[in-house]
Amino acid sequence: MNSQPGHIDQVKQVNAGAVYRLIEQYGPISRTELSKKSHLAPASITKIVREMLEADLLLETEFNEPGSRGRPAIGLGLHTHTWHFLAVDIGEGTISLALRELKSDLVVEQHQPLPPEADEPLQERIIRLIDGFFRQHQQKLERLTAISITLPGIVDTSRGIVRQLPYYRVQDMPLGATLEAQTGVPVYLQQHINAWALTESLFGAGRNTRDFIQLVIGDRVSAAVISDGDLLHGKSNRLTDIAHIQVDAAGEICTCGHRGCLNTVATIKAVLNQAVAAGTKDLPFSVEELCNRALAGDPQACQALSRAGSQTGRVLAMMVNLFQPQKILVASALNPAKSVFFPALFQAINQQVPPEYTQDFLIESVNFINPGTLAGATLIRRALYDGSLLIKLLQG
Repeated sequence: MNSQPGHIDQVKQVNAGAVYRLIEQYGPISRTELSKKSHLAPASITKIVREMLEADLLLETEFNEPGSRGRPAIGLGLHTHTWHFLAVDIGEGTISLALRELKSDLVVEQHQPLPPEADEPLQERIIRLIDGFFRQHQQKLERLTAISITLPGIVDTSRGIVRQLPYYRVQDMPLGATLEAQTGVPVYLQQHINAWALTESLFGAGRNTRDFIQLVIGDRVSAAVISDGDLLHGKSNRLTDIAHIQVDAAGEICTCGHRGCLNTVATIKAVLNQAVAAGTKDLPFSVEELCNRALAGDPQACQALSRAGSQTGRVLAMMVNLFQPQKILVASALNPAKSVFFPALFQAINQQVPPEYTQDFLIESVNFINPGTLAGATLIRRALYDGSLLIKLLQG
């Protein structure tokens, strides 16, 4: 008895999200064309559109349809500039807060310090900064629809709980649940690397790509998987952790206690140490200089990049065999020397996967070096597209 209404609500949510996305993509668009593109009955389109118009999410406007010589058609377009959301991005010692329109356009943004050590508990500090941001910009704030928060660590997205947060010594902080109770709007949390991959999927190098892997090389080696257009483990607190896969049984001891993990050979620090050990130059030695030397043909610099690419490529080959992605997106300070680094990645992958998996396979740089609060905008857009946030707006 209880499952049927739930099923009907789910169908309504999915249909509303699909219609919203089509209007965003093609608007102004007639109801007839919207019915064709969505494969929904005209009566369903009429009902969904009426609710969106009543909620002030759409506008009707006259427009000339392509190939038509008659009277202008009545088209539908989004009317979202009076709907706002807050996007929050937390990093090491900093917090960025941005007020954005529902279509992601930036209204105002601020960056403030968020020291790891303080007498006031972290959650209280974050909520105080958010409250101060709202008060400071209350004249610009229209209808608040949602809050999105991106941060490092381990995040339970379904419960709104930050399980672990590097730099801040936080465990099981109910940030999302607390903010939702205090503001009355839905709060969306996501881990940095996952949110970054979703941003590339929606706005960047992964656009129009259903299956890709994003590789991030910095202080550690991380990855995220977009499979059939959705984030792997997106609704849980699990991460695609490749940092502690063993690549060298006789290698260095990793921070996890095991020997020869990918983190010991492929982080930026590890690659620089390898270059120095090979005799490139005494420390201090920057990643920019390493890339410049590699591009100039320095054999030790090229060897350090090639070794890191080969070791990382071996791990990626396992993922390619599992997920068969169309491309791998790389986010790293090593990307300026991609003419050296990427071929080493590809060669290692190519040696361990069937040829058909790499026939049309690409390795590319990400579009965004640091997506910042745009990553939070991605969470809101996806909640509109799947209908979960949209239904809440329609319900008032």
